[in-house]
Amino acid sequence: MLHLKNQFIFAPIKLGYSNNKGEVTDKHLIFYRARAEHLGAVIPEPLYLDKGLRELPTQMGIDNDDKIEGLKKLNHEIKQFGTKTIAHLNHPGRMANPKIPGNYHVSASDQICENGGAKPRSMDRADMDYAISLFINAAKRAKEANFDMIELQFGHGYLAAQFLSPAVNQRSDEYGGSLDNRMKFPLEIFDAVVKATDLPIIVRISGDEMFPEGFHLEDMFTFSQELEKQGAAAIHLTAGTACSTPPWFFQHMFIKKGKTWEMAGQLQNKINIPVIFVGRINSPKDIEQINGNYNRPYIALGRALVADPEFAGKYLGKKEGRIRPCLACAEGCLGGVKSGKGLGCVVNPQVGIEHDMPNKADKTKHIAVVGGGLAGMQAALTLKERGHNVDLYEKEKLGGQFNLAWLPPKKDSLKEIVDYYKLELKSQNIKTIHKKVTPEDITGNGYQEVVLATGAEPAVPPIKGLKTYYWSEFLHDENLPEDKSVLVIGGGLIGAEISSKLVDKNNKVTIVEMLDEVARGMEMIERKFTLAKLKKHDVEMFVNHKVTEIINDHQVLIEDKAGNTKTLNKIDKIVIATGMKSVNELQYDLQGKIPVHIVGDAIKPAKAREAILTAFNAAKSI
Repeated sequence: MLHLKNQFIFAPIKLGYSNNKGEVTDKHLIFYRARAEHLGAVIPEPLYLDKGLRELPTQMGIDNDDKIEGLKKLNHEIKQFGTKTIAHLNHPGRMANPKIPGNYHVSASDQICENGGAKPRSMDRADMDYAISLFINAAKRAKEANFDMIELQFGHGYLAAQFLSPAVNQRSDEYGGSLDNRMKFPLEIFDAVVKATDLPIIVRISGDEMFPEGFHLEDMFTFSQELEKQGAAAIHLTAGTACSTPPWFFQHMFIKKGKTWEMAGQLQNKINIPVIFVGRINSPKDIEQINGNYNRPYIALGRALVADPEFAGKYLGKKEGRIRPCLACAEGCLGGVKSGKGLGCVVNPQVGIEHDMPNKADKTKHIAVVGGGLAGMQAALTLKERGHNVDLYEKEKLGGQFNLAWLPPKKDSLKEIVDYYKLELKSQNIKTIHKKVTPEDITGNGYQEVVLATGAEPAVPPIKGLKTYYWSEFLHDENLPEDKSVLVIGGGLIGAEISSKLVDKNNKVTIVEMLDEVARGMEMIERKFTLAKLKKHDVEMFVNHKVTEIINDHQVLIEDKAGNTKTLNKIDKIVIATGMKSVNELQYDLQGKIPVHIVGDAIKPAKAREAILTAFNAAKSI
């Protein structure tokens, strides 16, 4: 047993909060302190073993003794609550970031990752011995830095998994071929770490790589049984590979929730050591399902704790409040880390600044918030939290245009944030007034300040002959045409999503996009899925083109950058998805009469994360 105070473990998620020396920073301390109190254990982000093996320039390291004091501080912050700490040690092999100067790439074979990357060198015995020494030294440092346990990353397509995977391991020596041979090097690493430290050792594996050529659950039964014989304390079962099946690696909203739980449950029946369950566990319902079906195992929470640091405390009844939902969108967390800005979150504007909580206002004011989309609802809640009296105006439905966000295929989880905001508004007794606001509504009702969260509207280009067109109507199932020829003008995020919906009803879709790519700005995993789907359905895409004229009801003229024209025939319907423009006329009507704060898309059309963040920051300043 792992002897934790409860079943909840914070899974190792990359933060990107370090400096270029791999040191623990104040931002790490703040982030983990905010989440540690009601957890049984915390596994901080993956620790690099060698500066030449980083996945991020801003990743934490355990590659030399200089890191020990910082890691001791981190452990102190977490362990003050009686929460244990687990050092996650990972050699990425061929998955070391090729964009980081000085990185090197080794693997079981010289197979290049199909998602891109450097060609690795097939490891010889000296390379393997060096990799083992990195694990040994890191394990010793983990002990000295006061970690309670070690977790070895043997899954997700990293070095050990590269040896385990028949798709990657093409060796003809004793480390390739049969499963017994492919297990040999990972077991050598494990055995060396066991001998180097007396800390309990957890092994993280992918139960299945989720593509035909990879390894599968039966293989991992065998591997886990061997690890148990050699002294593993627990198996942490996830799925996929960062290289071949990223949606499973990231547990994205586009893949089935619960598959990893099923695999972990099956593994429970094959071994006698604990199995840690993980994978989109982001609601009390998920926990109840796992506990009910699988005899209360250890549960690793990842992005659920990013969205709501007090998720576990609220579930356990030790903290009050409604759980803010993780949407499994990967937009703020993966997107933030990939962008170099560090971990963020679409729904939680305080990620990374947990110490800077909104203070009570010096003076209570009567404030109007105009617009009940994500930005308006966040502004209203933060203002109320700070002690202000708030009225929220919305002319239609709360949620605004984000009510369209969950209508494209496989995006149902996005609805949860609108539902959360609605319930919070109700529980905080924030008055919601459904009407279109006039300047007199603001100046004549005693408001002292106003927040304009009036959003954006479609920007319709001046195309000759354009009369009848659609925008988002086809996202609604009841409006979706079938067996029609549909021209989508604009191939950005909205245009791509509408196209994805249209092909589900056997519509022939053509996209015309002025820029050089379709689905620009879409989250990385969603973009790959969407483009593959459009290609599968033979969607014709004209990039670097514009529509110059709607000739008649069924003919459209397009033109490329060189001025060459082409006529598209037999068009039944036209969708305009050429972007958005801000709506903020009230700003000019109210200037000089009352302090005005503009938030969300009313400033500039952007994504949900920016809308919520601008609203939060504005509400903190009033």
